[in-house]
Amino acid sequence: MSRPRSTLSIHRLATVALLTSLGMAGAQAKTLVYCSEGSPENFTPALNTTGTSFDAARPIYDRLVHFVRGSTQTEPGLAESWTISDDGKVYTFKLRKGVKFHSVAGFTPTREFNADDVIWSFERQWKPDHPYAKVSGGKYDYFADMGFKDDLVSIEKIDPMTVKMTFKKPNVTMLPNLAMDFAAIGSAEYADALAKANKKEQFDQVPVGTGPFSFVTYQKDAVIRYKAHKAYWGAEKAMVDDLVYAITPDATARYSKLKAGECHLSGYPRPADLPEMQKDPALKVTSLPGLNIAYWSFNTQKPPFDKKEVRQAFTMAIDKAAILKEVYLGAGTPAKNLMPPTLWGYNDKVQDWPHDPAKAKELLAKAGVKTPMEVDLWYMPVQRPYNPNAKRMAEMMQADLAKVGVNAKLVTYEWGEYRKRLQQGEHMTGMLGWNGDNGDPDNFFFLHGCDAARPGGQNLSKWCNKAFDERLEKARTLTDNKARAKLYEEMQAIEHEEAPDFKIAHSVVYEVMRKEVTGYKQSPFNTHEFKGVELK
Repeated sequence: MSRPRSTLSIHRLATVALLTSLGMAGAQAKTLVYCSEGSPENFTPALNTTGTSFDAARPIYDRLVHFVRGSTQTEPGLAESWTISDDGKVYTFKLRKGVKFHSVAGFTPTREFNADDVIWSFERQWKPDHPYAKVSGGKYDYFADMGFKDDLVSIEKIDPMTVKMTFKKPNVTMLPNLAMDFAAIGSAEYADALAKANKKEQFDQVPVGTGPFSFVTYQKDAVIRYKAHKAYWGAEKAMVDDLVYAITPDATARYSKLKAGECHLSGYPRPADLPEMQKDPALKVTSLPGLNIAYWSFNTQKPPFDKKEVRQAFTMAIDKAAILKEVYLGAGTPAKNLMPPTLWGYNDKVQDWPHDPAKAKELLAKAGVKTPMEVDLWYMPVQRPYNPNAKRMAEMMQADLAKVGVNAKLVTYEWGEYRKRLQQGEHMTGMLGWNGDNGDPDNFFFLHGCDAARPGGQNLSKWCNKAFDERLEKARTLTDNKARAKLYEEMQAIEHEEAPDFKIAHSVVYEVMRKEVTGYKQSPFNTHEFKGVELK
């Protein structure tokens, strides 16, 4: 969503002033500037579901398990090793010794990381009587959607450096789930100090973690400042002195800042700008096939979308090929399944719904829908890796729907509000998408699981299908990927027939950086990590 020019200019001046004060032009400090696309909701990943907020917190926190930077492979994080019981229900983590927390204004840690911090971080999301459970709104959607809320039996401190988690049933996706942002580990000591000072909300606004960078300050909608955590335990450390997120919602403004040297790296370029970017000797453009999906969700709790014929009709009303051509400009492939074809378990036998307005009209009539019919069509106010221009896409859909007698009112909100309202199920139809964040097919299928269909969950269609859900749950218990793949193929066939949403595209994800940036690795999860990154 473009901001008024005056606002952008203010933010630009603020960023330039900040960079000058950091000595970017001088020799005393190296400052890496990332042009981010939006403002975080807060700095506690457990409370959030958006990549924008996760990106803002990622320099600060570690998790028990990490993803190898630039890969979907897991590796030890704050847990240096673990064992899993024969029945797959008990995980015992040996914690890393000598890990130091950050200091922030008003707090200096008196001890190193230990089991208390792990238990505190998970129990905040799990136990309603936890002292921080209701702080900052107290919604832990990821924790619930990944099955932790219902399936966790206990989390125990065996000794100061050993933690045991016990689950009701085995789940082969557990380790990659624990590498996701919601499982970030905070400081229990910091939380206690803030509680005593009656400042609990500060925990989520002035964060303390063990990550490669520590938090310095946040100027809302303008700039986030971090500094290198010199005592970081990891082999890959902060290679610059300061890290700055210059919040720049407008893609054209991000491109201007890159060219002017006001930022070093940016995501979400406009597809139309890519040819010019690729020719610029001062820039380098990287890309990956997106581990993502853009979709348009039908709220099955609201008539007439409780009828699959209506959902199928809406699916056939839209000209997907035209959207791919005009919105993605060749940087996307048509989607027929929720998961992308790059993941194992993909069912290529599914036949995509055709663009067939006549058949759409016929199905609407068969379902007893009288036209003209009024619906809302929610579209995102921001660019995402899976959707470079949601507003234009919505306008094209609106025109297609008019041809089958449906009048669509376009609706949007500020990004955080948009997500919250969609997850509550306020929409009739709503546009969103998903970038996989653990490399397992389950991480896409949970979006149609019954667990995630509750108010606040990430199943936006609120579609709960028993046959689909039984297979989803069973697949989590199997260690044989061939058997899991068979279940996933069956689930894709069910999903296709039921049409809880219109699958739009899997996009290619582009990032742009200045030539002086070295060591940066583009992530298949579309996360942005700056440890190990240098400026030459």
